[in-house]
Amino acid sequence: MSKYFYCLLCCALIFSCTSKKEILYLQDADQYNNNEIVYASSIIQPNDVLRINVSALIPESAIPYNKSSNSASGVSVELMQLEGYLVSEKSTINFPILGVLSVADMTTQDFSEFLKKKLEDEGHLKNPTVEVRLVNAKVTILGEVNGPGTYTFTEQNITLLQALGYAGDLTINGKRDDIKIMRFENGVQHIAHIDLTSADWLNGPYNFIKPNDTIIVDPNNPKVKSAGFIGNVGTLLSVVSILFTTVVLITK
Repeated sequence: MSKYFYCLLCCALIFSCTSKKEILYLQDADQYNNNEIVYASSIIQPNDVLRINVSALIPESAIPYNKSSNSASGVSVELMQLEGYLVSEKSTINFPILGVLSVADMTTQDFSEFLKKKLEDEGHLKNPTVEVRLVNAKVTILGEVNGPGTYTFTEQNITLLQALGYAGDLTINGKRDDIKIMRFENGVQHIAHIDLTSADWLNGPYNFIKPNDTIIVDPNNPKVKSAGFIGNVGTLLSVVSILFTTVVLITK
């Protein structure tokens, strides 16, 4: 009878093993070494909050075009969000003196150039400087990561790997070859599937995260199987041991 027990033990250990091909990131990274990085600016979306700072050679002349006279230094992100311009569902903001302005299909850089030109062409300010910044960029990370949740960031560009780093990396049970990224652009939902064990996605549109992206990490097969009646190898061995002991006692 003992040989059957050892057979079951060996099977349990074999099926519980995970190969390194399922765990290691960017296994073919050397093929993409020294590749040129192409940064991409995100289109302004409804519910974005923009901080817009207008300055001019005569500082006093720019005051009416700013919500606050405070400089960006020493101001918290929370305060910048409160003082920012909330983009409406119609992709507009209500700007001082100029009224309702459309930001549709524009990046922050595009809108900065548009606003600067408008202030100059309409005679509001002479040679103004306009800075536009998104201050409520966020990414939601769910599933098999150590710290699921919604994370805010202030950088212009963050990578997928940086975003996963915010969440404390994938757990050992995370499915690395099929990371889902949900992205809304121009009213259309896109879902991408990324294989982190390869590096071929580094040159694609999902290397850099965009504001409001959602990243979903599914559990791998061992984790899914462990959700059943027999949860893990330890539980399986306990069950087998009990059955083996029961059989031995009955057959004595």
